[in-house]
Amino acid sequence: MKLERRDFGFCEIKVEETSDKVGTLQGYGAVFGIVDSYGDVIERGAFAETLKEWEERGKLPPMLLQHGGGFQGSADDMLPIGKWTKMREDRKGLWVEGELFALDTERGRYIYEGLKAGVLDGLSIGFMVRESKLGTKPSEPARTLTNIDLWEVSIVTFPANPKARVTGVKAFTQEDVRLLQAILRDEGFSHKDTATVISGLKKLDAWRQRDVGVGSPRDVVLSDRRADERMTELLSSIREVTERVRSAERACRASVLEICRKTTEFLRS
Repeated sequence: MKLERRDFGFCEIKVEETSDKVGTLQGYGAVFGIVDSYGDVIERGAFAETLKEWEERGKLPPMLLQHGGGFQGSADDMLPIGKWTKMREDRKGLWVEGELFALDTERGRYIYEGLKAGVLDGLSIGFMVRESKLGTKPSEPARTLTNIDLWEVSIVTFPANPKARVTGVKAFTQEDVRLLQAILRDEGFSHKDTATVISGLKKLDAWRQRDVGVGSPRDVVLSDRRADERMTELLSSIREVTERVRSAERACRASVLEICRKTTEFLRS
């Protein structure tokens, strides 16, 4: 068997940034039923055996950049850029979730900014074929892969399937939400006002996705340039203060409250 590298369909990646510069990614490493540029297609269930084997080892395949060739062939290229924490098959394909490493380093910032800008916008798998079926008709795929030995899942620039593109970049995590909820409750915010602030943060996230030029939810409609500017300022301020609060700077609590009040007022206006 030989090691192969391929993307097999549409992938959605959401990237979240936390205060310690570690991001999380979620999306599809492969999609069933999509014929790639090599004429191959993955059958549902093809990852079942390999995922079970990885589970028995107590770990998951590594997360690489460009299949380990993302930094001009240096020895560091084979070092993982993050860690996949979850993998499973569903009806759509191979769902993956993981964490990026060291976003406060030059290499880490490069990768994160590449994802955010849409330059690194695909997922691809490195694997060996255990079992496959050859197509016998012109209308059939060249190969239908029924059993795959999964070696790694990479973030890539040029996936084999043009549909494999990153569609979302997200700024706030559930940890941020829980932190703000706790602060607001401690300071006497009503349940309704707390819910309004959290809802506002989610809308700010959706707007930010639109701003970076990727697919975004349609529940945020901004027609006023001044509103755009106010939301930009609020988003930046909340991110900065949330990071400082998590660093145990309790003096920032007043700043968080002020920003949240501004968010509430803005959303009600």
